[in-house]
Amino acid sequence: MIKIGIVGGTGYTGVELLRILATHPQAQLTAITSRKEDGVPVAQMYPSLRGRVDLAFSSPDKANLNACDVVFFATPHGVAMAQARELLDNGVKVIDLAADFRMQDVAQFEKWYGMEHSCKDLLSEAVYGLPELNREKIKKARLIGNPGCYPTTMQLGFAPLLKAGVIDAGNLIADCKSGVSGAGRKAEIGILFSETSDSFKAYGVAGHRHTPETIEQLQTMTDKEVSLLFTPHLVPMIRGMHSTLYAQLNQDISNEALQALFEDAYKDEQFIDVMPFGSHPETRSTRASNMLRIALHRPGNGKHVVVLVVQDNLVKGASGQAVQCMNIMFGLAEETGLQHVPINP
Repeated sequence: MIKIGIVGGTGYTGVELLRILATHPQAQLTAITSRKEDGVPVAQMYPSLRGRVDLAFSSPDKANLNACDVVFFATPHGVAMAQARELLDNGVKVIDLAADFRMQDVAQFEKWYGMEHSCKDLLSEAVYGLPELNREKIKKARLIGNPGCYPTTMQLGFAPLLKAGVIDAGNLIADCKSGVSGAGRKAEIGILFSETSDSFKAYGVAGHRHTPETIEQLQTMTDKEVSLLFTPHLVPMIRGMHSTLYAQLNQDISNEALQALFEDAYKDEQFIDVMPFGSHPETRSTRASNMLRIALHRPGNGKHVVVLVVQDNLVKGASGQAVQCMNIMFGLAEETGLQHVPINP
């Protein structure tokens, strides 16, 4: 059994980790931290876990995280970097769901997250945790930077096209929408029900912190300079993400060949469903699952390809992907504990 600690177990990604790991056959939940909820039974805060999780939350100073095999950080940015070194020195593997170890470019991190990186030397060994694109490095890793939710959809949507060199890397557009849970579990005016229901808005148009993360990873797929225009939107639903990606073709290629690029790239991937050409995937087709669905379009058989990508922002976009990385790191079958069928309706 893998002894598991979760730092920050009260937020949406934290409880999603608990939901997944509660039925994971090789997971032993050992410590779940929360300063504010110290001593409160997990099942009291989240009745959905009654009979599944018997632990209580404990303050970080009481939790023996060094006794774990792996610790997940489901915390705000900056927390993992403050604790990772001690854990790693004690032989504990670390998976951070925040941004502390996602980017190798320290200057970009500090610019977009407004804080100094406190353990820059660890960045060189941190592995970006997108299994479908980085599986071999994840196998050997002891420190994982779990991808952002939006970047997951953009990278998996653009990757086959960039690697094949059939699109203009300098003219990529991503028009993305997320459910309100992507903003986290907090009391904030902009994400109140009365503010988000029956409404739709863009945000971060002038610049969003997921842009440099995504560009850094997309740049590894091509020798051409990548330029990405990314606009996120907030939609009035709890969970789910839909990304519409646009790229300009730079060569004559058939629709069948475009479809084959994706089918070949993801033919062995259990959590990526390449749908028939011209399909329209819906967010509810991935709800509460680790599945990501992709469909291709080519309006008017012209020079542009449109890639539609949907996922659950809390599962494949966060906690499910983190567990997928854990499975790889510990030599387990990648789908272990993650074979949830999407719920519908």
